[in-house]
Formats: sequence, structure tokens, C-alpha cells
Amino acid sequence: MMTSEMSDTISAGDGAFLNGGANSSLHSSDTGRTNGNIAGTHEDEHETDTEDDSEDGDEGVEGRTIGSTRSGLFKGANGEDGEDDEDEDEEDEEPTLKYERMTGPINDLLKKDSISAVSVSNKLVAVGTHGGIVHVLDMTGKRIKSYKPHQASISDMEMDNTADFVATASIDGQVVIQSLSTQESYMFDMKRPIRTVALDPNFAKKSTRAFICGGLAGTLVLREKGWLGHRESVLHSGEGPIWSVRWRSHLIAWANDFGVKIYDTQSQTRITYIDRAPDSPRADLFKCTLHWQDDTTLLIAWADHIKVARVRARPRTATTSASSNLPPLIVEVTAALQLDCMISGILPHPMSHSAPTKENGSVASRTTLTSFLVLAYEPPDDFGDEMTDDPARQARKTAERPELRIVSRTGEEFSADALNVTGYQSWGCNDYLLAEIDTGGTETDQCYIVASPKDIVFVRPRDRKDHIAWLVERQRYEEALDETEKLGEDEQSSDSGGYKIDVVSIGERYLRYLVGEGDFVKAAQLCPKVCGQDAKRWEDWIFVFAQSRNLQAIIPFIPTEAPQLSHLVYEMILGYFINHDKEALLQTIRDWPKSIYDMPSVIVAIQSELERIPMSSSLKPSSVDAVWLMECLADLYTANRQPGKALQYFLRLRRPNVFDLIREHNLFTDVKDQVLLLVEFDQELNGKREEEGIDTAQTRSEAISMLVDHTHSIPVDRVVQQLRARPFYLFLYLDALFKKDQNLALDFADVQVKLFAEYATPRLIEYLRASSYYNLEAAYNICKGRDLVPEMVFLLGRMGNNKQALTLIIERIGDVQQAIEFAKEQNDDDLWEDLLKYSETRPTFIRGLLENVGAEIDPVRLIRRIKNGLEIPGLKEALIKILHDFQLQISLLEGCQRILHGDCSDLARVRQKGQNGGFFLSEKAACPLCTEPLRRSPQDLLLLFLCRHIVHANCINGIDDLPRYIDGGLDIGLRVSPAHDLSAKVAFASVVRAKILHGCPVCRRQGEGHVC
Repeated sequence: MMTSEMSDTISAGDGAFLNGGANSSLHSSDTGRTNGNIAGTHEDEHETDTEDDSEDGDEGVEGRTIGSTRSGLFKGANGEDGEDDEDEDEEDEEPTLKYERMTGPINDLLKKDSISAVSVSNKLVAVGTHGGIVHVLDMTGKRIKSYKPHQASISDMEMDNTADFVATASIDGQVVIQSLSTQESYMFDMKRPIRTVALDPNFAKKSTRAFICGGLAGTLVLREKGWLGHRESVLHSGEGPIWSVRWRSHLIAWANDFGVKIYDTQSQTRITYIDRAPDSPRADLFKCTLHWQDDTTLLIAWADHIKVARVRARPRTATTSASSNLPPLIVEVTAALQLDCMISGILPHPMSHSAPTKENGSVASRTTLTSFLVLAYEPPDDFGDEMTDDPARQARKTAERPELRIVSRTGEEFSADALNVTGYQSWGCNDYLLAEIDTGGTETDQCYIVASPKDIVFVRPRDRKDHIAWLVERQRYEEALDETEKLGEDEQSSDSGGYKIDVVSIGERYLRYLVGEGDFVKAAQLCPKVCGQDAKRWEDWIFVFAQSRNLQAIIPFIPTEAPQLSHLVYEMILGYFINHDKEALLQTIRDWPKSIYDMPSVIVAIQSELERIPMSSSLKPSSVDAVWLMECLADLYTANRQPGKALQYFLRLRRPNVFDLIREHNLFTDVKDQVLLLVEFDQELNGKREEEGIDTAQTRSEAISMLVDHTHSIPVDRVVQQLRARPFYLFLYLDALFKKDQNLALDFADVQVKLFAEYATPRLIEYLRASSYYNLEAAYNICKGRDLVPEMVFLLGRMGNNKQALTLIIERIGDVQQAIEFAKEQNDDDLWEDLLKYSETRPTFIRGLLENVGAEIDPVRLIRRIKNGLEIPGLKEALIKILHDFQLQISLLEGCQRILHGDCSDLARVRQKGQNGGFFLSEKAACPLCTEPLRRSPQDLLLLFLCRHIVHANCINGIDDLPRYIDGGLDIGLRVSPAHDLSAKVAFASVVRAKILHGCPVCRRQGEGHVC
């Protein structure tokens, strides 16, 4: 036999609390703790049975004794009982089954009667009572039909698989078969009390209407309907009362005082005999339960023993005379267990088990194993004292509550639930019934019935919803949520325990729990899963976090779309960031869509916060917080299509794209009040480029270029006013402005002179020469104050004080070449005289003048002023140079003259050839003056100029009185000599030339200036 020592991983134990059912007010009366609806716990602990081995001689199968779950299932690591951890483990152990008491008319029906038999088929429950009445109920407890077939207690009953026929056996000796849908009915008087009855599995389909029954007569009778009425066949007799019989397919199993037999209707032979255990109590004290698990497997539960018998075909062997009479089927007992309790009923119970987790983290597929669902009854401690003479011990003792246990085929007890049925103190083992409802579904659809004399209890495996409810009750919300997400939508919509089993309902309970525990971070992480697309739920929880001063925990999870919340929520969050985390404020503004909150309101709030931060005089942010706030304002103004207002923050923040922003949005009018910031920023950028090794000397400042190129939007006066505090920036601006257009800077010429003297002294003389708008005296005083001699010389020359200017050149500069150039520029003889006079005593100046003689200086005049005896270094070379230059000049003049004469001769020949050459004149040629045809009539006088213009003579003013010219070559009547003809032509041409004072009128009119 197997002892009660089991693995400590079995998920069963006493005290598993179960919920689910109609009567939630049921409590255990003697345990001191509240149970679930039906299931409860025992108060007393039991010791495990001692280990002993026994062998069933007939079956040869090792029996096993299963110990109590209260002490045998929970062991410590060292093998000792873990009693200290028992209570805690019981609280955490989840029940396997759930219970629900049948309500409705059944309660009224059993007030004066009690249940003695139960049968279930096709979701109808037939209940037989001790009063001989049959009640047919549906699964909700609604009564379908009631009738009274017997005058005494119904001992057994069975419905066929169509739920149309109900067979009942009674101790009144009668068997009644009643149709529920027709008037068909059969009644058989067996003369002796009948204990059991079973219908043919195809009773409704066969016309034989066969059934089998047995009772105290000790005869097992098979009755079949034939042509001449019912035929009775005795299958077995002579071994005491027939206590139970069950028919499946072609196999009939029955139990009597000696054991269990199985009969094959096909071969009409008994195929096996299974003895009762030798130490079994009296057969009538604890009933025998037979249940066909399938067509070949029979479950036998009698007293405290369980046996599993499997029917199979006899192996084929050589046929002998001895074996030819053996039945075709044999039976093997595949399991034999002994429990520590009496068994009121047994059914197969499938259980799913997950395979161990694989190395890669995946879980193997679930496998379904069949275990036993046992309705256990624990007899009182003084059981077996019936033969005592002590009246106190003979009195009936109070019974314990029945238990519903799940036991594996190896003897492991998975769970044990004590059932709190009505009046259990008075009931014995034979008073309880266990039946299976064939739902035809999966494991989770399994349903059983436990019946006591006053109760019917539905038993179902706990499904995932029940598991979730159990987790919620123990505040294991995280596990409950994970399980809920695995449910389908239909499953999530159902209620359990007064609340919906869905992610939202359980999630909100979890959220309330976490908030109550102060774990706001975890609660915030849970909000997206719980709130989902429900904007109202999001807002409610956000305000909960805000009231708890933990708004920062939920902010990262707040949705901005799908769903979009109220703008007040987003503004509240931004307000929180303004006061507590300005860096996060900037990031949030950049990440969030701008349409979800009121930007003007946020801008006002940020500006108010920025005004409370002290700012430095340089207009730069004085703190990190100010930087974040300015960044926020810049982004908000840009998003709100107000780039002009954002410009000042871009400048103060030194954004590198500020110039592109100005050009892109045409913000030149907005720049006019931010000139200093713009130029400062640009100079900083140039400084950074120089640090990087980039030459910026040849490139003009981008800010200055922008100011200069857009003077129509950025007035010069306003720019100068803002840059006066930074003279160098003003110098850069005015210099660029002057280069573009001198007239734009004419009002600031005096300022520009001062700035050039300060920041660009080498370029001052260039500016003085280029500009004529500055005050000469003021400029001279500036240059004099800085001792800028070349500039002073220029200014004195411009003011007309040439002598003082020349004196400065001679005395301060000592540059004869500059003195000569100055004299040349002024072109003043007195100035040259002063220069010559000054040079008389200065050999270097004399030599310089000699080397620069030309049109302005007569060398003879200079040489005559040289005093005798004055030593002039380089005089010889200077004189030689003068002579050489003079000779060269003469040669150049002669060469130029020859070239000129040659060119004049060539041009004269070309002119003569052009004037003497003919040209083509068409008949349609028009006069350029009157635009009429030249050949209007033969008498018209045409004048041809050397420029080849032909006009009518009468079209020229002042020559109307010309004598008529007769061409002798054209008049045949006149014969003149050629010489005379030529003379006439010349004379006439002279007369015409004298009349024409201004040459060709056409050329004159066109402004060409040709003289013909």
C-alpha cells in the first residue's frame, strides 16, 4: 500500500476557500472561520496513515493508501512536517473546484421529503425521494415534471441518454420506467426490495426496452420486451443482494457481497470477477459505486477502496480445448487505491497540466490527465462499535461534513474541499450522491452534481475567471491583470463576485490599491492599460495623482491623442512643469501637439515665471531656468505663428538659425528694435568661427549685411541709436552703409570720422578722400588730437591751407615725393615756389625735385636756384637722368610725329577713294528730308554730299534761288568741250556750296557732325 506521504508541490490542502454560487451566506458552523458558498475546511488535523504494503491476491495490483491532505501534503525541506507554514500555505492555495447550490422550487420540494437517488442526462436532473416521488428539473432548478411512481423510498434511478425515459427502483419491490414526453410507461413488481436498476444504453432507440435490476433477492434480472411481452433472464444469483449495477455498451457491471462482476451481452458470458478487499466493512454499510469511464474502463469505489478495471480483448493464442470456452474479453485492474475515508461517489475528472518550462523559456503544450473526483465521507471515530453494550457508544454520532477530493491515479491528492451541506451532521455515507453532467465541452465545461438528502450542489472546475477572482481577493492584482488579458471579449464582459472580470475593473481596483499603498510610480505605469481610450477615466486618475501631489509619476504616460483629454488637464501638467521642472517643460512642449492646449494661456504663464527671474544687463539669460523658459517661449511663439515675438528669445538664446528665421518670415520690421542683440549674436558667431580656424576677416558680418540691405524696414536712425552704446558695432554698420551708398550715411559723417580714427586708422584717409559730408574742422581736430599727419595734410589741403599742409609734409613727414605729389594735386604756382624755396638749402629735396622734373617743374629754374658750393649728393646722376629723359622725350616726339603724318596720309587716301567712288541708287530711293522719291521729275535738282546722302535741292533752306544747271552731256543740241563741261560743273558746285552753310542737312539733323 502507498502511504499518505506526497510531494510538497501538490496544490491541494485543507481549508481551501471557494466562492461562486447563489448562497454566499453559507458558513461552517464548527470551524470558526468563514467558508465559501459550499466548500469549507476541517478544524481538526489528522495524522497520516502509517505505511504498510498489502497485495491483492486476485488482481496482483499494488494498493495505495492516500493520507489526509491536512498533514501529509506539506513537508519541510528536510522531510519534517511543515506545520509552521501550514496556515500560510492554506491561505495561498487556490481551490480547484467551485460550488453552487441549486435554488428554486427544490427547496420547497424537500421541506417534507428528502433525496434518495439522482440521475442526470441531457442537462436534465431527475431526483428520486424517500417519499417515492420523482422530480425532473432543469439546470436552473426549474421543475419540469413531478410524478409518484412508488409508495416507498426510491433506492436507485437512471435516465436514458435521450432524457426521455426514467427508470426507478424502490424498496417497495417495483421497477417503473416512465416516458417524460409520451404516455409510455412500464411497471414491474419484483416482489422483493430492489436496490439498483440500469437501462439499455440505447433504450429509447430499441424496441426491446431492455433493462436490468437487482436487489435484496440476490438475483440480477435482465428484462426485454418481445412479441409476447417482457422476457425475463437471470444473469446471476446466489451471492447475496445486488447493490449496484451499471450498463455501458455491451458490458454490464454489478456488485454483490462478494465483489464486482462484469457480463458481456455479446458473448453472453461473465468475463471477470473482482473481489472485495478482505478487510472491507459490511457491504450494506458503505455503498458500492460503479461508473463506466468509457466503453472499456470501469471505476469501482467501495468503502475506502478504489479500483480501476480495464476491459480488453483476450490475446490470441493457440486454441486448445481448455481455452476454447474462455470469454473473448479479459479485465485488468490497472489501479487500486485505498483512501483514509469512505467513498460516497466517484467520477473521472480530467485535469490539465503544463509541462515544465523549456531552456529557451517557452512552455510546452498542456496535456490532459484523468484523475478521480471522489465524494469522501469520514465516519465518526467510534465507527464499528455497533456491537458494544454501551448505550452512549451505540448512539448515533454527529457526522463530519462530506469532502470532495481530486485524487490522481498515482494516489496524489490535488485538492480536498469540505462541503457545508444542509444537515450534514445527520447524514451517513450512503446518503450522498455524485453524478456527472455531460456538457460535451472542454475541461472547463465539466459539471457535476453532489446531492444530499436536502441539497443539490453543482460542482464545476474553476475557470480562468474564477482564478482571476481568487487573485483579486488576495490582492494579487498584477497576476489577475495578466490573466484577464488572456480572456476573450465575451469572457471579460461577464460578472464575477459582484464586479466585472475585465482589464478596466480589475485594473481600477489595482490602481486604488497601489495609490493607497503609496506606490504611485507603479500605478502610473498601469494607467495606460486600465484607462485605454477612455478620456474621462484618464482625467479622473490624473486628478487623483494631482491631489496626492504625485502628478510627476503619471505625466510620462498621459496620452495626447487616442484619446485626447481636456485642455485643462494638459495645461495643469504644463503648469506643474513651470513650477517644478522647467527642462521637462521644454521637452513636453516640443513633444506634445500644440493643438491640445491653449497656447496663449501657457505663454502668459511662462512669461510671468520668466519675469520673476532676475536678468543680467547683457540681456543674456542669467540662469539655467531662464534658458529653459526662453526656449519654451521661442517654440510656442513660433508654433503660434508669431515669429516676430519669438525673435527676441532666439537672439537672447543665440540660436544659429536666427538669420534664416528672419529671412523666411520677413521679420525685418521686428528686428529694428533688436539690433544690438542681433549684432552681438553675430559677433559671437564670428568669434567661434575664428576659434575654429575659419578666416572671417574677408567676410562681412551677416547681421551688418542684413541691416544694411534692409534700410527700408530697419531705419538707419534707429539702428545708430541702438548701437551708440557699442561704438565698434556702430563703426561696422556705418562703414558697410557708406560702402553701399554714401548718401545713406551722410548724416553720420562726423561720427564716422571719429569711428575710423578709433577702429580703422589706416582707412581714415581713404574715407576722408571719399566723403565730402563731414565737418573739415571737426575732422582736423580729431586727426590733430591723434597726431595723424597724413590725414591732417589732406584736410588742410581740402580747407585751402596748402602752405601749412606742405609745411607738415616737409617738416613732419620729410617725404619729398609726397610733397611733390601734393603740389601736383593742388596745381598752385605759389605752392611750387614755396617748395623750391624750401628746397634751396636741403640737398635731398633738390635731388628729389631733379629726379621728378617734368611739366610742372622747369629743370632750368631749379638748377638756377642751387647755390654755389652747395654739395648735393647724387647731383651728377640726377643731371644725367634729366638729360637722358629730355633726349628720350625728343625721340618720342619725333617718333610720334612720323606716325601721325603716316596715319594722316593713309586716312586722306581712304577718304578720297570713298568720296570719288560710285554707288548704286535705286529708282525707288526717297529723299531723307521729305521722304518723296528722288526722281519726281527730270527737272528736279538733286544734291549728293560726300557722306553719300542725296536730297532734293529745294528741300534745303536758303538755296531756292540757284541758277538752273544744264548738263551738256545730257542735252544733245549742245556741243561743248570736256574741259568747258568740267569747269561748269565746278563752278555750279561752288555756288551750291556757298549756299549750304552747315553741310549735309541729314547728318546735321542726325547729330553726326559730318561736314561735306
